[in-house]
Amino acid sequence: MAEGPANDAAFRLISEVEFGADVVVMPFAFSDGTCMFCEQGLQTACVHGGFFGNPDVPGAQSEAVRVPRADGTLYVLPVGEDDALMPSLLTLSDVMGTGHHAAVVAGVGPGSRVAVVGDGAVGLCGVIAAKRLGAEQIVIMGRHADRIALAREFGATDAVSERGPEAVERVHELTDGYGVDAVLECVGLDQSMQTAIEIARPGGPVGRVGVPQHETMPAAMPSFFKNVTIGGGPAPVRAYIDELLPEVLEGRIEPGRVFDRTVDLDGVPDGYRAMNDRESIKVLVKP
Repeated sequence: MAEGPANDAAFRLISEVEFGADVVVMPFAFSDGTCMFCEQGLQTACVHGGFFGNPDVPGAQSEAVRVPRADGTLYVLPVGEDDALMPSLLTLSDVMGTGHHAAVVAGVGPGSRVAVVGDGAVGLCGVIAAKRLGAEQIVIMGRHADRIALAREFGATDAVSERGPEAVERVHELTDGYGVDAVLECVGLDQSMQTAIEIARPGGPVGRVGVPQHETMPAAMPSFFKNVTIGGGPAPVRAYIDELLPEVLEGRIEPGRVFDRTVDLDGVPDGYRAMNDRESIKVLVKP
């Protein structure tokens, strides 16, 4: 799931879960892999599945975890537990798959003009996803110089640090006044969603993966009269591993670069604080 302003719901420990003799990646949702929704690639709607971190299935920031529906949830990796690619492989459990989901839902393709709202780990992975899907122009919308610099290394062509009406105006200036072909909304705030709708061109889609912080949908009238399509939700990252894993293994994408701090289990509270205070993009936990 994408991060919100004060609570990074994508913060995961399980990067190197060892299950028997295998090293596996564990998505943030568990699924049986056999129901009608799993077969359609929507494992987050599995009829026998659910999300880690609820009262019935505690979170996975621990030395060991029992995984429900393990056969349908865990994905065996062709690497050892000390593989140098482990940070990038970890992103397949959440942020890379979530950024990719936003791009897929938004219909990003060759020649697209894309805006990514949010410069957190999911937004940065959304830049990677848009680039690998063939986007011609990628606008990263964020306010942190280090994150914008990383986004440019990932493939962003433009950066917009303004907010509100000024941000909308700036994106329209960059797109001949029409707006972008696709928007990846990776924050979840009302303002970010309203901006996403306002910068989409008429008929353009918004891929929404930022966890909503409010119950109502902002900018209902603009989205209606512009025929803007809004889709997305919790990313079925399990469905995307087959597609993304080879590119990680071959070094064509490096989403693990979003991790800029490493802590042990005792350092988890400080890791959350660092992300909340925007001192860190993403924290990697090693037991």
